[in-house]
Amino acid sequence: MRAPSLRGQVEPFHVMEVAKAATERQRTHGDAILLCVGQPATPAPAAVRDAAQEAVTSEVLGYTVSAGIPELRWTIAAEYAQRYGVAVDPDEVLVTTGSSAGFQLAVLAAFDAGDVVAMTRPGYPAYRNTLLSLGCRVLDLDVGPDTRFQPTVAMLDALPEVPAGLVIASPSNPTGTIIEEGELAAIAEWCAARDCVLLSDEIYHGISYGRRCASVREFSADAVVLGSVSKYHSMTGWRLGWLLLPAELRRPAELLQGNLSICAPAVSQAAALAAFGSEARAELDGHVARYARNRDLLLRRLPELGITSFAPPDGAFYAWCDVSHLTDDSRRWCAEVLAATGVALAPGIDFDRSAGHRMMRLSFCGSTEVLDEALDRLVAHVAS
Repeated sequence: MRAPSLRGQVEPFHVMEVAKAATERQRTHGDAILLCVGQPATPAPAAVRDAAQEAVTSEVLGYTVSAGIPELRWTIAAEYAQRYGVAVDPDEVLVTTGSSAGFQLAVLAAFDAGDVVAMTRPGYPAYRNTLLSLGCRVLDLDVGPDTRFQPTVAMLDALPEVPAGLVIASPSNPTGTIIEEGELAAIAEWCAARDCVLLSDEIYHGISYGRRCASVREFSADAVVLGSVSKYHSMTGWRLGWLLLPAELRRPAELLQGNLSICAPAVSQAAALAAFGSEARAELDGHVARYARNRDLLLRRLPELGITSFAPPDGAFYAWCDVSHLTDDSRRWCAEVLAATGVALAPGIDFDRSAGHRMMRLSFCGSTEVLDEALDRLVAHVAS
């Protein structure tokens, strides 16, 4: 039998492996607390669920046009005018099966096999693995506390070559840090001047704590923007995202989507229209207020674990923590913690293959009471 392709020989997304182990822990012990996955514990807003029910009972829900239903593309474009004060043509919007599929489409449309694409380390592992599986070469940008775990133009100027593309994320996964507006504008200008395709992951916009999240679309129409209803809108399983695309990539990405998946799920598109309404926004901002309380609790209690070094979580719902006083093998340590306490944490090796063995990511998007219980268990375990 013929051997599988090299494309499939990518690193696992270890977070999902931990989640699978935590699911088994829940089955056998009934005490699992998942602080490993960036998934809100709340359902989609009531208005979204009502819209989905109406669509299921009154619409055919067949294929839509590949780019997405016009009403949703108009709604997403209007969101950029409201939130960022920028004019976006609905023709720039491509509705995708989550931002993950959007990233794949953008990479396929913009790059050829062998092209070099830069991204930060630590960074979202699925982006690295996707780039590698599609034949791109990944150029690491080692970021740390001195740049708030974000890239800078000075860092780009020091690269040995100008990459074909650059992937940024603000707020970032796993660090939760936000790129300062002036630096974001400078990065966009640097990329535009060098024909480097800038892909800006903005899927955590709407979730921040006193710092504004600027969209790269405020500074450049040449960049690719990735958006999603997964995080702020609490709709991870609905698999609905979008791209804002520069003119030269719109038709190629639309053709790719038509061939690879035809269209994003019709029921999710119909329901997502309600996600941008005032009724849903009031509910969702309540979730963000809870995340802020969780963040405050976490920052107050992390020192009880001896954790005093972590990225400042400006947005999203993650704490990127140095656990080198507890382990030099974060994957093994997280497995031991799960077995001993039922608390699932994400090993840092997932996000940083160089220094991740001494780091872990903790997600605080669940309920405050459950987070407090998890910290109690962790403190007791570390003290034992």
